Amino acid sequence: MNVIETKGLTKVYSSSFKKNKIQALVDFNLNVERGVIFGLLGPNGAGKTTLVKLLLGITFPTAGSATIIEKDISDYKIKEKVGYLPENHKYPSYLKGGEVLKFFGKLSGMNGVNLDKRIDELLELVKLSQWKKTKVKAYSKGMMQRLGLAQALINDPDLIFLDEPTDGVDPIGRKEIRDILIELKNRSKTIFLNSHLLSEVELITDRVGILNKGKLLREGTVKEFTEKKEEYKLVVDSTDTEPGNFAYTKQPDGSYLVKVADIAELNRIIDDFRSKGILLREIVPLKSTLEEMFISLINESERNNK
Repeated sequence: MNVIETKGLTKVYSSSFKKNKIQALVDFNLNVERGVIFGLLGPNGAGKTTLVKLLLGITFPTAGSATIIEKDISDYKIKEKVGYLPENHKYPSYLKGGEVLKFFGKLSGMNGVNLDKRIDELLELVKLSQWKKTKVKAYSKGMMQRLGLAQALINDPDLIFLDEPTDGVDPIGRKEIRDILIELKNRSKTIFLNSHLLSEVELITDRVGILNKGKLLREGTVKEFTEKKEEYKLVVDSTDTEPGNFAYTKQPDGSYLVKVADIAELNRIIDDFRSKGILLREIVPLKSTLEEMFISLINESERNNK
């Protein structure tokens, strides 16, 4: 089941003089399955926020269509099953942590004992129980992010949109938020994540999309993005014997880097090592970081648009 599905989604902003038009999103097609963590990446101005606003019904598409949980995005009732944490969210400074959640809970139609119980559960989940009766003006940036995450979960949504959820959070706090998101995923929740912290996205997402100037450049698993196909590092026992006649690069640590056409060639190289009595300790597929792939795709996109 696709929790999010877009077809040809396009958004064009016009100036008040109707002379300049900005294509914020161009023929955008995407499917996000249930129970996954999907990360949307892109530089500033790529169209990430526009996409989220379209899916949430905050703004309206110029062309194309989209559904959330198999309902058209124009159906306002679908918001009952959606949670949202915007970037740079703010709450009235005079409210206490528990009061913030109560306010949003009532907006979601919750009340009474069930709401009070839900507030306590969420504050415990984000490790803010002892701050329930403290005004949010005393909260740190990291605490505000965790309170915002609790707010996004108040109505127990099936689909959760998170915009920079770990912004301003220390490494321990980021780990705690990652653990919370994985727990939500294990409960079959779907999480749509915008983040500039590519290392965080790489750790937690199942699938990633890269967006630039309103166009989806590529979408796939983190493994598909980062794996260098047909490049391997061969770690061997210390030996003075060199392998046979094939292209390799010997590293300072004594290991070998090889590029092969296919898995059959890799096995022939392994056989060559063994025939010379060279013992292999590891065969490691080489990987790029998600950040490296991101920069490469964005740069290629910029060159193609010149």
